[in-house]
Amino acid sequence: MIRFLFRFIGFWLVAGGFVSLIVDGTRSIASSALVFTSTGDAWFALSPGTLEQAERSGRAGLPLVWNTAILPLLSLPAFLLLVVVGVILLGLGRVRERSRFEVSR
Repeated sequence: MIRFLFRFIGFWLVAGGFVSLIVDGTRSIASSALVFTSTGDAWFALSPGTLEQAERSGRAGLPLVWNTAILPLLSLPAFLLLVVVGVILLGLGRVRERSRFEVSR
């Protein structure tokens, strides 16, 4: 059941990453320059309140972690982060093949 959940969420994250890549590609073609939507900008566009709440709690709780780990992740292109996390989840949820040489009991 957990593997199915990992595969399901991973599939949707990879699909969202490709949609984000297509949106960025369309904007890049329209502006004749490379345009990437950062993860922070995408999060702010979807739900600004939760981004502000996460920033407040991150800066208050563990400012070192917020500044060294979270901020660089928020500056990554949204498509890249979505695809990488999706592929990791797909890998965790993959169905392992049985070996042909395994002895069944």
